[in-house]
Amino acid sequence: MTVPATPASPPVQTNRNNAAVAPTALAVDLGSRTVGVWAAHRGTISGSWDDESAATGTLVRRGRVVDIDGCASLLTHLVRRYPLPVPDGAVVVACRPVLATEADQEATRRVLDAVFAPTRLVFIDTVRAAAVGSGAAAGTLLVVDTGAELTEFALLQDGRVRAARRTEIGTQDLTRSATVDLIGDNVLRHIDDLRAGPDASAVVTALARGILLVGDGAVHPGLATAVSGMLRVRVHRAAAPRTAALNGAGLAAMSLLRHR
Repeated sequence: MTVPATPASPPVQTNRNNAAVAPTALAVDLGSRTVGVWAAHRGTISGSWDDESAATGTLVRRGRVVDIDGCASLLTHLVRRYPLPVPDGAVVVACRPVLATEADQEATRRVLDAVFAPTRLVFIDTVRAAAVGSGAAAGTLLVVDTGAELTEFALLQDGRVRAARRTEIGTQDLTRSATVDLIGDNVLRHIDDLRAGPDASAVVTALARGILLVGDGAVHPGLATAVSGMLRVRVHRAAAPRTAALNGAGLAAMSLLRHR
């Protein structure tokens, strides 16, 4: 269930001079610490907000864009690393944290409109994109996405979010006062909350399959073991946990491009 899915590009189109024209499909993941962009026929590039914005401060906090102009400027700088320019008018699929507010989504929309001027912009929950990008979207699934400053929990049914929770703690807090056990306790609490709700039977089914762990936490020593021990279930770490959501969003973007 942890085989990563890499976005496949459609056949390259040509213009009247038989010159190649790259498809305009993009996927974007604006994380609290890192940003990732996947572009058709260009591949994936990523950068750290901390590295890029050392002089301006944090631009995304706890999964929320707090500096629209700053994010747009630095995202533009990042995209310019592609050898081939990314044309305006792309079909863009953007990851969003689960349970994001309308204000959160609008801030992200303004950043992406400024950088890419997309003809179509679609949001996908990060947990859903991660399941797709990990090749694990079919059936009933529990996904735990532990990022730098946010941990998301979701019960998925055939790739769609059926119930979800989130907490503002992540791996970056481990450099402060948080511990791996504290993050594990949060996972246990939220999954117990899901298990006590109206989707209890589906949660039991998903736990029998095991939990899919993605995000930065999936590569952090001890977290998978701690969660597995607390819940007494198998924890499957995605093969490419840091890019699983971006890969899934890329697959969605290619699908939209093919079926416009």
